[in-house]
Amino acid sequence: MLAPQAGDPPVIVTELGRELRYGWHDLVLYHGHGFPGGVAHALRVMQRALPIVSPDGPPERREIRIRTAFRGPGARDAFEMMTRAVTEGRYHVDPALERPERGPTLERYVFEVGYRDRSVVLVIREGIVDDEFVRLGRLTSRTAEEELRLEGLKLDMARRLLALEARETYIVVAR
Repeated sequence: MLAPQAGDPPVIVTELGRELRYGWHDLVLYHGHGFPGGVAHALRVMQRALPIVSPDGPPERREIRIRTAFRGPGARDAFEMMTRAVTEGRYHVDPALERPERGPTLERYVFEVGYRDRSVVLVIREGIVDDEFVRLGRLTSRTAEEELRLEGLKLDMARRLLALEARETYIVVAR
């Protein structure tokens, strides 16, 4: 079973002045088990970004904006649960954010999280995303063997992310 480290902090946001707390298990209940790596990415992105864009305490969830080059449904669903940004038009997949200079494995792992007048851009650290995972994930057609391998790599990705603290997964490249 996938689980974050003991003591992994929840993502805390507010809605109408009341706190909402989201951890790994909450996000999986919303998304399901299809793309656990994407769910783990969203969790780590929010854990890393929110203290920067809202240093005085939990942000109002419906004022958080997300722009990313990442196209995965696990991350999209996790961001939606935490922020309602997809439903309310504050979540945008923007290929212009890609960083091709980082290579095909890392180029899409770019997230811009905004809150009120602040924003932060995060990129994934090297060594977390596996080249084979990206290659298989981008295939438009996969054999049964490739599909099985990709499912294993999705779980490996989530395990790697959940074994690290947020600051060990994403680098701040702009504020």
